[in-house]
Amino acid sequence: MTEETINLQIAIERIYLRDLSFESPRAPGVFREAWKPEVQVDINTRTNQLDESRYEVVLKVTLDAKLEGNSVAIIELEQAGIFRVEGGKDEAIEPVLAVACPKMLFPYVRETIDGMMTRGTMPPFMLAPVNFDALFAQALQQQQSTESGETLN
Repeated sequence: MTEETINLQIAIERIYLRDLSFESPRAPGVFREAWKPEVQVDINTRTNQLDESRYEVVLKVTLDAKLEGNSVAIIELEQAGIFRVEGGKDEAIEPVLAVACPKMLFPYVRETIDGMMTRGTMPPFMLAPVNFDALFAQALQQQQSTESGETLN
């Protein structure tokens, strides 16, 4: 951890639900089937700089539960927050926006997904924890390999 990272000040200004969609394409027939779905979860983040020190961070999650290859529950949501980040350069701020802010948004995502499943009268679903540090490291590695591939061509 650099001195730059240690001196950063992070404040949550607002956390809000930006977009939410729930589908149960096989209702009501799905309620008569044994509930052992295959679940695919896609997670993405994006950041929009609002001004010099304020950023909107959006955590987008898509969940697709399938029985025998057919979707029975689809949830798409965007949980967002406005964060004030001060006291550092871009190199120190980037990991905060890509790791720390999504970590703060994730509990809201878990609660929303669980609530939507139960409101759809399906068994509760607790989204597994996500290692945002590893996702960020993987994204950096992909970016570096892409950049090195571009310089070789």
